[in-house]
Amino acid sequence: MALNGKTPPGPLTDKWTKYRSTVPLVAPNNKRRIDIIVVGSGLAGAAAAATFGELGYNVKCFTFHDSPRRAHSIAAQGGINAAKNYRNDGDSVYRLFYDTIKGGDYRARESNVYRLAEVSTNIIDQAVAQGVPFAREYGGLLDNRSFGGVQVSRTFYARGQTGQQLLIGAYQSLSRQISLGTVQQYNRHEMLDLVMVDGKARGIIARNLLTGELERHAAHAVVLATGGYGNVFYLSTNAMMCNVTAAWRSVRRGALMANPCFTQIHPTCIPVSGDYQSKLTLMSESLRNDGRVWVPKKQEDAAAIRAGKKTGRDIAEDDRDYFLERRYPAFGNLVPRDVASRAAKVACDEGLGVAPTGLAVFMDFSAAIDRYGKSKASTMGNHHPDAATVRDLGEKVVKEKYGNLFAMYEKITGEDPYKMPMKIYPAVHYTMGGLWVDYNLETNISGLFAAGECNFSDHGANRLGASALMQGLADGYFVLPYTIGNFLANEIRTPKIDANSPEFIKAEADTKTRIDQLMSIKGKQSVESFHRRLGKIMWEKCGMARNAEGLTLARQQIRELRDEFYQDVFVPGSATGEYNPELEKALRVADFLEMGELMVVDALSRKESCGGHFREEYQTEEGEALRDDANYAYVAAWEYNGWDTDPVLHKEELVFENVELKSRSYK
Repeated sequence: MALNGKTPPGPLTDKWTKYRSTVPLVAPNNKRRIDIIVVGSGLAGAAAAATFGELGYNVKCFTFHDSPRRAHSIAAQGGINAAKNYRNDGDSVYRLFYDTIKGGDYRARESNVYRLAEVSTNIIDQAVAQGVPFAREYGGLLDNRSFGGVQVSRTFYARGQTGQQLLIGAYQSLSRQISLGTVQQYNRHEMLDLVMVDGKARGIIARNLLTGELERHAAHAVVLATGGYGNVFYLSTNAMMCNVTAAWRSVRRGALMANPCFTQIHPTCIPVSGDYQSKLTLMSESLRNDGRVWVPKKQEDAAAIRAGKKTGRDIAEDDRDYFLERRYPAFGNLVPRDVASRAAKVACDEGLGVAPTGLAVFMDFSAAIDRYGKSKASTMGNHHPDAATVRDLGEKVVKEKYGNLFAMYEKITGEDPYKMPMKIYPAVHYTMGGLWVDYNLETNISGLFAAGECNFSDHGANRLGASALMQGLADGYFVLPYTIGNFLANEIRTPKIDANSPEFIKAEADTKTRIDQLMSIKGKQSVESFHRRLGKIMWEKCGMARNAEGLTLARQQIRELRDEFYQDVFVPGSATGEYNPELEKALRVADFLEMGELMVVDALSRKESCGGHFREEYQTEEGEALRDDANYAYVAAWEYNGWDTDPVLHKEELVFENVELKSRSYK
């Protein structure tokens, strides 16, 4: 089945403006009759719920956190992109569009990406009006910095806390609507199933996590804004509660999962230090503005560092390999994440890793400290400062830019990054795959919409840094409030959806059966142990590099692990009457065990390398990704039909009319 992305006709630059002006509307008096469910309270969910409420719809917003402010959007550090061209360095809407298409290795839909670039400028104005404390230059203008994959400075930031500050802004808007009664907020509630009536999404089954009670919630439309599925790898930069359940339960009801193998490995994570870990910590990509990435040129120096006999400071400048600057001179340390991650892996595979595990490279700020120190001294009239003065002044400048990130690194590792180079290594971060949506952000299920990281639409095979916050807010504030009218305009005569209808009763019964099944196994192994084993399979065979042999084996191992899970998992406590986080985790891991297999199937079927999907069989002589545009320039949208049947592939062919398909080069 060929999928229709419903891209409006006309020139790319006019599509959104014209479509937004002609999309069907719901009159204010009719909005009061319409109910919308929003699942998720991060940037996309909070922005959408607040905007729907302000427009006059009746909104229910669900989060499994104790407050919307706990959503994982809070963890985004480095910034948010917008084509404002404040630096007068040649940025434009088209350049942001082009960088995003190229950064995604030409595996995204042109129309959606251009719209994202177009509305990016509105996001900054919205956030400033909400009081978001973006960094400012001396004269009071908003400051910008660079991120990977671009040659302009378009990233707005609030120190290393950009996601937190933006989420507080969205939360303010949401709280106002809650106080006005247009939004009902349901904290500590998790969606466990999608309810469909006559082929349309009409509600959800939610579990009250404090009491264990199942609840039916009905609406005319359902919006999922539940983030990505990176925790299928167990170790990732995601919060430990992040999961795929809401999206996967929708897939189980017929929604298509698009490009699930496109997962992003972030290059600047604090390395794994032991098997006891259950979480990894990200060091913002913004650090690559000033941090130079390197490894020793000599294996004996790397071995001495791993053994604790030397430190990074003991390696002479001539004996350092600044491998990103060497391999990609045009972009240097600011190459896209997938490129930087693979280059770090290659260096460590060659025996040049600098952590006890051999899986780390250095990110060094000594050159930046020296540069900033001399500049600061010059502004103070000291044109011949001594080394101590330069270092002191330089460290103060770096602290102003990255202080909270440096403090976090020191607390976790015990090393002072002002004195010693940081150790970093790639880790699972973001997922470009997600629910298939059309131009309206509507899935193939009528009335079911997906926003933010939950959908696949904007980033292709690799996301550029600082674009996640941009997409979440764009979808929530500036896209969905318009496009959802295309569906709801036909629902104004539909009466209030009955949560006591047979479809809701059956969906609740199905959910209870699934819970009872897990509770009744009474095995001997913890949920955590299964999750850890799944993550190891995924990382080793479907991580930074994949091949047909490993992927085939991974699918077999995941199936065996899933069978074992349903025979020997132990879920303590009871399903109702108490708070039971182990049951929460069991339900999520059960879905990860199915999602993981689909990711492997998708990776096996895509016989090319592109972005975050690197098949070892398909690479250039220089070790770069080798795309096959003739055969794989499409969105792979999978229809899941249960364990015993292979998923069915549906394709949306990608048409590029405004950019030239060519090999990515950052050299």
